[in-house]
Amino acid sequence: MSLTDMAITRIRDLVRSGELPPGAKLPPEQRLASQLGISRNLTREAVKTLVVARVLEIRRGDGTYVTSLEPALLLQGLGSAVELLRGETLLELTEVRRLFEPVATGLAASRISADSLAQVTYHLDAMIEARDDVELLNVHDAAFHRAVVAAAGNSTLTTLLEGISSRTVRARVWRGLVDGDAGDRTIAEHRAIHAALAAGDSALAEAAALLHVHTTEQWLRDHVEHDAP
Repeated sequence: MSLTDMAITRIRDLVRSGELPPGAKLPPEQRLASQLGISRNLTREAVKTLVVARVLEIRRGDGTYVTSLEPALLLQGLGSAVELLRGETLLELTEVRRLFEPVATGLAASRISADSLAQVTYHLDAMIEARDDVELLNVHDAAFHRAVVAAAGNSTLTTLLEGISSRTVRARVWRGLVDGDAGDRTIAEHRAIHAALAAGDSALAEAAALLHVHTTEQWLRDHVEHDAP
């Protein structure tokens, strides 16, 4: 482990232990370096790295603070990294979605509120209206899934799925452009998910979501080598 990595670890330990809780202001650089038992240069490099990782934030003219440490902030860079995935790695991403999204949908069925279900219903209705408009269809497709996952009430799971779905949304657009029946199939799969959520049936909701993700995954497996977006 490099000296900079050791410095990063020591600051993280302070955050993890609660000595520097979310929103706390770090001591001045010289005092922090003395507290950590390292040089000011190493302390500065460690702080810079943790700022990039969104663990710390620099407020100009005020100092350096621990961020909220919320999942939406710490995992914010996931979507950007996902956009770089191609080929077989894109298929691996879809496998990850298959592992998480059905479980999230099952949780949503047991926890969804009337307001959250109304949001899901709105986007399903909008998808039906937009069945001949591939781009608009996929906008509401993505919003449908965001509403479902949000209804699960797990912010970490929501952030993870939002991050890995950015690329798969584009894959669904591509699929719709080359497959004339994709819109009808997509709507039918979403109707099944919605019905399970409305019934509060977790097992059925998970199964319906698994079928939906599997459909996209299978299409990608058939086309990714030559036609992936």
